[in-house]
Amino acid sequence: MTKTEVGRSPVLNVVNLGLEPYDRVLDLQHRLVRARKRGLVADTLILVEHPPVITIGRRGSESNILASRDWLARHGIQVRSVERGGDVTYHGPGQLVGYPIMNLRQHRQDVGWYMHSLEEVLIRTLQEYGLAAGRLAGYIGVWLKGQHKIAALGVRIEDWITYHGFALNVGPDLCDFELIVPCGLAGKEVTSMEKTLGRPVDMALVREQVAQSFSVVFGMELWETRLEDIVVEMEAQSTGGSRAADRAAL
Repeated sequence: MTKTEVGRSPVLNVVNLGLEPYDRVLDLQHRLVRARKRGLVADTLILVEHPPVITIGRRGSESNILASRDWLARHGIQVRSVERGGDVTYHGPGQLVGYPIMNLRQHRQDVGWYMHSLEEVLIRTLQEYGLAAGRLAGYIGVWLKGQHKIAALGVRIEDWITYHGFALNVGPDLCDFELIVPCGLAGKEVTSMEKTLGRPVDMALVREQVAQSFSVVFGMELWETRLEDIVVEMEAQSTGGSRAADRAAL
């Protein structure tokens, strides 16, 4: 079940997808953005892990990918150029990626506020694990001790509808980050929750904490839902010929 209105607080549909290919989730974001513009769905937070993929943002440069395309292809690592802000980043198993599809007209039409709020969600989440996370002046993202980057942000906003989002390093293979200059920041190290804590971290519990922190920071009521239910809701409220296409895309 999905909700578009619960009580007096804005609703946030939370969808946990597990491990899903990057291209499939990017297509899902595009469909949800179109639906959110038309008011067919409520604000939605997608939480997911991806198989290995390197993405290049609008300000990105291929020179920040340190391995050849052939080498990456042989090792099963995709490369995608996308419309989000930022430079080059890596996604892989053990990294929690969040894609908020939100209408900022119903919150605050301020890009700086939105980015600051996403950082705050992650800072609060990490604090629950005893990690002193914070911001680094002049840089976007979340850092430990002002030196080690533990979460990256890169968003796109169209007609005040947000997509793309954040990536929190829970327990990925940090060696994979040596394939890139993360976010184009040479000399800045990448870390993870597991490396810093020195123990395994339950991804499911991190997902729950991120959702709870999102609820607090944005003042929203969480509604756990399934992707299938969101598609049903879009179809039920849609009057166009896109119903069959949305169903077939699942």
